[in-house]
Amino acid sequence: MDQLQAAEVIAAHQTRVSRIETGHVSARPLEIRALLDAYGVHDVEVRQKLEELARQSKRRGWWLEHAAHLRPDYVDHIALEDDATYIREWQPVMVPGLLQTPAYAEAVIASSPHCIEPERAAQLVKVQAGRQAKIAEGGASYTAILWETVVAQPLVDVEIHQEQLTAILEIGKRKNVTIQVLPLSTGVLAGYSSAFSSFSFDEEPTVEAVTMDNLRGTSVLEGAEDLAAYANAYDLLRSAALAPDASAKLIRGVLRSLKEDTS
Repeated sequence: MDQLQAAEVIAAHQTRVSRIETGHVSARPLEIRALLDAYGVHDVEVRQKLEELARQSKRRGWWLEHAAHLRPDYVDHIALEDDATYIREWQPVMVPGLLQTPAYAEAVIASSPHCIEPERAAQLVKVQAGRQAKIAEGGASYTAILWETVVAQPLVDVEIHQEQLTAILEIGKRKNVTIQVLPLSTGVLAGYSSAFSSFSFDEEPTVEAVTMDNLRGTSVLEGAEDLAAYANAYDLLRSAALAPDASAKLIRGVLRSLKEDTS
């Protein structure tokens, strides 16, 4: 079985198979099961050992100490972020987690329709900070596209929102960060897709995985057709968004208006 055939078995891009083979990323237990089925390996003990090795490899990340408070699908998202060299996000509803201030994150978690215990909420905020370290240290190239409503209409307390916008402007000055705002005038395009994140793991920014939130959690997409569709969607959104400088100018304008309204 070659890499292309193995990629078809696990419904992923061929590049992911290559990265598994070279040890750059770990195979997930579900991928191990699918490959063992394809190779005709039915020995229960062998299968269990290989699946456990896959689970253990995922536990080595910095987020381990918070694992008891994290959903498995969220762990998958964090692991993809941690491996990525390029991260791109589209967010039409709220500030992306990689840009959120602690106060904004706390407010969003507190307003969740799910009942989140205080201890878990505190752990989730810490995880958010841990995720942001990768970008702060220049470990990945990060591009975020926000719909203008995310900037202009506070989802949280106005003071928290002001602090958040100020933080976005500061983060946007980093060499590895690009922040763009999609204007309200492109409303039809904004409704083209719900929030999603895409990841690349090599020197070239080829999309190799996509995550998207839904009512049941976070879905990970790695099929070739899905990746092509989301790469195209991101290109459309980015081409319609304001340039980084114009986006920063818009954010500064919103900040001024908010300060005038609260003074």
